[in-house]
Amino acid sequence: MRLFYTLLGFVCWLLALPGLAGPPTVPGRLVLKLHAEAGSAAAGLGALRPALAALHATSITQKFPLSQLPNTERPGSVNLRQVYELTVPASLALAKARAQLLATGVVEYVEPLYIREPQYQPNDPLADSTAANNQYHLRLTQAYRAWDFTKGDTSIVIGMTDTGIRYTHEELLHQVKYNYADPINGKDDDGDGYVDNFRGWDFSNNNNDPMYEAYTGHGTQASSIVAGQADNGKGLAGVGFKSKFLPLQVFPGTPTGSFAGYEAIVYAADHGCRVINMSWGGAGGYSRFEQDVCTYAAVNRDAVLVAAAGNTSGDILFYPASYDHVLSVSATDATDSKASFATYSRRIDLVAPGVNIAIAYGRPTTTAAGPPDTDYWHGSGTSFAAPQVAGAAALVRARFPQLTAEQVMAQLRRTADASIYALAANGNYQGYLGTGRLNIARAVAGLSQREARVVRSAFSPVQPAGYAPGDTIRLATTVRNLLLPVGGLTVTLRSLSPYLTVRRGTFAAGNLATLNEASNDAAPFRLAVAGTVPLNTTATLNYHLVGDNGYVSDQYVDVLLNPDYVQLDAGNISLSLTSRGNLAYDDPTAAVGRGLSYRGSTPLLSEGGLLLATSPTRVADHLRASPGTVRQSFFTLAQVRRLAPGPRADQEARGVFRDSLPDAKLPRSVGVRVRQRGQSWASPAARRNVILLDYSLRNLTADTLKPLYAGLFADWDLPGEAARNVARWDSVSRMGYCYDPLAPRFYAGVQVLGPRPTGIYSIDNAAPVGTPIYLGDGFSPAEKYLALRDGFGRAHRQAGTDAQGSDVSQVVSTLVPRLAPGDSATVAFAVLVAPTLAELQAAAKAATAAYQQPLAAVPVAAGGTWQLYPNPTTGRLHVALPASLGPATVQVLDALGQTVSSAGLPSGGGELDLASLSRGLYIVRVVGTSLVQRVVRE
Repeated sequence: MRLFYTLLGFVCWLLALPGLAGPPTVPGRLVLKLHAEAGSAAAGLGALRPALAALHATSITQKFPLSQLPNTERPGSVNLRQVYELTVPASLALAKARAQLLATGVVEYVEPLYIREPQYQPNDPLADSTAANNQYHLRLTQAYRAWDFTKGDTSIVIGMTDTGIRYTHEELLHQVKYNYADPINGKDDDGDGYVDNFRGWDFSNNNNDPMYEAYTGHGTQASSIVAGQADNGKGLAGVGFKSKFLPLQVFPGTPTGSFAGYEAIVYAADHGCRVINMSWGGAGGYSRFEQDVCTYAAVNRDAVLVAAAGNTSGDILFYPASYDHVLSVSATDATDSKASFATYSRRIDLVAPGVNIAIAYGRPTTTAAGPPDTDYWHGSGTSFAAPQVAGAAALVRARFPQLTAEQVMAQLRRTADASIYALAANGNYQGYLGTGRLNIARAVAGLSQREARVVRSAFSPVQPAGYAPGDTIRLATTVRNLLLPVGGLTVTLRSLSPYLTVRRGTFAAGNLATLNEASNDAAPFRLAVAGTVPLNTTATLNYHLVGDNGYVSDQYVDVLLNPDYVQLDAGNISLSLTSRGNLAYDDPTAAVGRGLSYRGSTPLLSEGGLLLATSPTRVADHLRASPGTVRQSFFTLAQVRRLAPGPRADQEARGVFRDSLPDAKLPRSVGVRVRQRGQSWASPAARRNVILLDYSLRNLTADTLKPLYAGLFADWDLPGEAARNVARWDSVSRMGYCYDPLAPRFYAGVQVLGPRPTGIYSIDNAAPVGTPIYLGDGFSPAEKYLALRDGFGRAHRQAGTDAQGSDVSQVVSTLVPRLAPGDSATVAFAVLVAPTLAELQAAAKAATAAYQQPLAAVPVAAGGTWQLYPNPTTGRLHVALPASLGPATVQVLDALGQTVSSAGLPSGGGELDLASLSRGLYIVRVVGTSLVQRVVRE
């Protein structure tokens, strides 16, 4: 079983590089899974109806109604009958859908449906195709010797999930697993829900012809490698020899079709495929739905899943190859060197030849390769390496029918040729090509191998989006022995990152018989995150397993450190504050950030963040734009950091970001730098319901900004029925707030603090086309400016009716009448949540008092004051000390209170060099005195 951990996979594709796009998704379609505790399907769907209506969902369909229910004899099996597909407006933001559906309390996850791609690497038509080079991979992987042990069996069926497959090709015609229980007669004779699925199914176009495509090359080619008919005196021989294959088309051959790889996996598993091949995938885009499907096929149905690792030539996660329970296969060439195009990573299980592989071509018309159904060619890609492993898995299953899918995978890994690592060409890929190159003969020769494998990694405390600097972590693991008994097994945990230290790293698993397990739950591994960690750092941990008789193996698990947000949660409100001015989440998928909740509630805010504008075309924000997109106005100058405690509050957060200077190419920018600060309190009681936010705005342009509008956008989705909220205005508290008028559980709002004027623009998200702000087609810069500017009138203070409510948002704003070049001004807001309106209003009063409270004066040593300058600084910091103090030791502390620099200064002071420190907020302290000041490193 492959180790996969939500910690990294859920977000790493988004965090890897700024602006990096994830895999494409199917517009207007989402997938959700009901909680096991939701009760019956009828009860769960009943609880969902109001949210579905609010989201304008036009259909909800159970994806796998006939799937096998979990089996207690197969630990880890999943229930796919709780998975449903939604059809929603294509413009609907995923974060919005997630917030409303999760708020019902009956939904486990909500995700988009990703579109994956075939992993074919186009090959030069003039590539060598002489007889000497035909099917060299059979020689290299010792398939000929393997066939002396077994030629497989027709009862072993390999599910080929791919493009259309030309099953009429002479190599494939007699290798198809035909379903004689459902002949083509217009009836569902076998009652499996598919009419006339005699030769497989086209899931992408929902019909019974998996050759429904003008070009059926990729599917035909991959299928011929695994199942090409051997001993027929024609063409080539498939690795699986006698094994049959089931054609399953997952890529559309028409404009109306859609990718359906995971539906095909379930079908293959439910229809008896012992091996399933997936020569397709995509970089990033971890999906719990996709993982559930793979778990179902492998655990519930005991199928061996094999996937191409991708043609990225990079060290990345690639799905489905990187999921648990999937063999990830990369590619080598005829010399056993890593193929130039092949993905490499510690997630690879093994490799197989993937360069210039002989294939059946599959063209529908005569080409240089030959007439239809008799054409052959050569091709390259991990798409053509994976089917070799799938064919080998079929041979192992025929040779050793007693092995589970998990054991078959272990047998293939442990019998691979690790000698490829001795090649100079592979010197830079040590540990990144799995256990070596596929050796089919060794895999089927006998059961003489050992493999113990860590099958569970449970991090605590659970932090779905990663760990902050200074955190301590516990890691409980379970190790399972898959093959021959292993004695004296010890698991040692080692960190490959300087930012993550293992404090307790040894686990004695002892003697394990075949399929026995051991865990270290009673004494888990212990780890510590460094005090200073670069933004979005991936730390790799190594499980080093050693047993008797020279048994050694390694596995790896990654942990995300220092994600790009902080959590303010000293009081009742828990709020994620990002480095680009967003509240709750940093991205449209709601993957980065832990949201906004109250006393452990479901998420209350689907989207929120800072808005700045001076005109309809000069608007700055990091909020929704056109459907499925986010405006990228802000970029980070100093990552947001949390200080606990801070000078004014039990928790404080600081960060710096800015937008671009306006010019001919960027006319929509405002041109400001923003220093943001957040504060959270554990006491007194009223302040526990407050998060205070203030923003110092500096004009970076050569023009006077007049006026400069600033506001917070909040799309509230309060629990119960998110579409049954109303938005109201409290002029006394200067606060916009929302609640459910029929069953209020929480009141939530945003308040303007300080003397500046207040604006409020309440938005009915379900308002029809023609409304001044129509969110159905996104949120344009002009609409954002309108919400800021027109909030100072009286026309937009309410949204939704007390009779039934609606789905509502608010923009609570203020303005700076005039901001000259180089000048700064501060605007401040409070985010408030409380169980009653009276308590919300009390929280507003507490927020006002907290904002007006002066910072306690720092006692000054006798003999005068002291100064730090320049502040902010880019490196050099001059410290002027009172002369009477004499020589002194000065410390620099980071946002977590840890000392990052210390220096002895002479009487009167001197200079500190902060150039080596990352950008952010620091505390400078004179040891032995009460002299403390803050400094910003830019």
